[in-house]
Amino acid sequence: MNEPLRVAVVGAGAIAQVAHLPVLRRLAGVEIACICDNDLSKAQALAGRFDVKETYDDIEEVLKYARADAVVICTPNHLHETHVVTALAAGLHVLCERPLALSTGGVENVLRASERYGRRVLVGMNHRFRPDVQVVRGFLAGGELGSLEVIRGGWYTFQPSRQQLTWRLRRQEAGGGAFLDLGLPLLDLGLWLAGWPIPKRVSAHLPGRGADTVEDMGSALVVCENGVSVSVDSSWRYLGEGERFWFDVVGKKGAATIGPLRVFREVHGTPTDVTPTGASGRETAFTQSYRAEWTYFLAVMKGDVNAPPPKDQLALQRVVDAVYRSADEGRDVIL
Repeated sequence: MNEPLRVAVVGAGAIAQVAHLPVLRRLAGVEIACICDNDLSKAQALAGRFDVKETYDDIEEVLKYARADAVVICTPNHLHETHVVTALAAGLHVLCERPLALSTGGVENVLRASERYGRRVLVGMNHRFRPDVQVVRGFLAGGELGSLEVIRGGWYTFQPSRQQLTWRLRRQEAGGGAFLDLGLPLLDLGLWLAGWPIPKRVSAHLPGRGADTVEDMGSALVVCENGVSVSVDSSWRYLGEGERFWFDVVGKKGAATIGPLRVFREVHGTPTDVTPTGASGRETAFTQSYRAEWTYFLAVMKGDVNAPPPKDQLALQRVVDAVYRSADEGRDVIL
């Protein structure tokens, strides 16, 4: 009988609590090795909730004592690069929550470390693994929507400031605000579905961003050399009935949206609903995406899937840098 893969969870914040730990606990062949957080009492309380035996307050102790095969990094953004490289150097595979780093140099550093130490890195772009996104990707790959023209996405939430008085509001630790938190995964999803076209021009407006503060809302437009455009809106201060999330893909022959999934094609001059039917299951798209993400990463670690290094995150980071430069300088940025 094969020994279970031991996964260490570093960072005991919301994403670990609502996404990674619930999924890892139910995955066959996986054991949660430990939970680590600089607030040890928080880690211990979470460990009790998920029946995890070991807790630590320092990643160095995790790497020395936890006997882990892999680690998921859920720490504040400014620590991602250091924690990923440290884990790789210790011989662990790494799933890192987005963003991988806060600069192109940081992403390059992680990629070099992954190659040097022969361990795999996956960035937590879970939206790629959503079942509705996979359906849309299939339509695009089959040419059924025609050549891609436009991608539009948005994510609005309401997060009272009293609940946000954490590292996410401090620019030095977060790197960015609502755009980096909510807009980044949509930007990644759009460029990924488009096949990573070469960006030509970036325009952005991010209100609230200052020398020490981060934006609480904003929009960004990326125009690519092949004519495809990707636009993203994001907000932490949305006043409405509930959270808003949308993602639209428009091609010459059809269009698709996720959340909920709808696909339309032009048939004999008429818009026709060609959305696949079938049971969606009891799990939400959110839970399904994290389960699929971890299933994929486990296959990568076992050598069952030969996934390429995440060099696409370098291209993504260059666009993110241009987004913030455009907002800071109040002009379009030509790449």
